[in-house]
Amino acid sequence: MSKCEQCIVRKFNSLKELTKDELIRITACKTSRIIKKGDVIFKEGDHLNGIFCIKEGICKVSKMSENGRNQIINLIHRGNIIGERSLISDEISNLTAVALSDMDVCFIPKEEIIKDLEKNPGFTLDVLKTMATSLKTADNLIVNMAQKSVKQRLAETLLHLEGKFKTNNKGAIDIHLSREDIANIIGTATESAIRLLSELKKKKIITFMGKDIAILDKQELEKIAQGF
Repeated sequence: MSKCEQCIVRKFNSLKELTKDELIRITACKTSRIIKKGDVIFKEGDHLNGIFCIKEGICKVSKMSENGRNQIINLIHRGNIIGERSLISDEISNLTAVALSDMDVCFIPKEEIIKDLEKNPGFTLDVLKTMATSLKTADNLIVNMAQKSVKQRLAETLLHLEGKFKTNNKGAIDIHLSREDIANIIGTATESAIRLLSELKKKKIITFMGKDIAILDKQELEKIAQGF
């Protein structure tokens, strides 16, 4: 099992604020988990007894609406922590996290994190900053859903995905998303997402590489995202 104090991943999240002694204590009580693509990490209604630190892989975090449609709130990758919001509010989770690829995660028990939140103000402040960023993302999502067309949201999403996950050696956005996942990010039916993607392909703004997507004309995509 890797030691938290020697793990490079913690430098990307709030765990970087912990002292060496605090990290040694966490190493002694954490557990490593391999999560297969498609498996649920936690779901809405679960009581989370700790947080998950992502060492490798990507997961989607989503919420089920009353009409039974899944809305993807965020895509979380290596270096991030998930589950801290439910932990701090001491409520059941209102989100579901599902692995989009095989994942390597560390699970840190609730009582250890609560100890650090109570004793280490630098750690507490960093966790609060991370939660504030998540709230900002959620605020932007609400505004986009209310004020932007589905086509705008798709263009914006493709640009955001390329910015966040970069491109692979073939030039495609380096994340494997199903057409249903893309639909659940932009808040539309899968058929509508497929039709809009096909339109962008016909106009040579994007191209398909198998199931992956590559942006060919970023300038044109940015115009669409802005409503032109």
